[in-house]
Amino acid sequence: MARYQAGDFAAATALIDRISPQLHRFFAAQFASRTDADDLLQETWLRIHRVRHTYRQGEPVLPWFYAIARRVRVDHYRKSMRIRAREERLAQASSPSASPEQAGRAHELEALLAPLSDSQREVLEMLKVAGMSLEEVARATSSTVGSVKQKVHRAYKKLRQKMGSTMLKKGPSED
Repeated sequence: MARYQAGDFAAATALIDRISPQLHRFFAAQFASRTDADDLLQETWLRIHRVRHTYRQGEPVLPWFYAIARRVRVDHYRKSMRIRAREERLAQASSPSASPEQAGRAHELEALLAPLSDSQREVLEMLKVAGMSLEEVARATSSTVGSVKQKVHRAYKKLRQKMGSTMLKKGPSED
């Protein structure tokens, strides 16, 4: 990263080749569309390029990358919600009797993580999907290690409760 900051674009290429798969998985875990994940990855690298001068040498680079990726994802979500709200208003204005179709096409992981808050889901993804340490997740989310531990603990507790209630509904013979 220090070489990239100094203008060595071979170092930039090496960083992109090394970090892109992890960042792509980070986005793909949230979005069903591979195209969205690709677009968010590209936007992340554009932002990294624009703000590369803000990286402090000697600090771990992975949490810095994930903090930028997280902001890109949040910005994308906000933008998509604004667009969706506008589209719904237009659809309602043009045909008030039309009901929106909401198909349950979510992946099993998305369904499992659905009861979690966005922050809990994000922390779990960073820890388990991206393989980041508690310290790296804390740095990427601008929080403390204790806060990250608390979010993870609460997320696990929610997941255990959901899985327990699902198992009770299915019954022991249906597994």
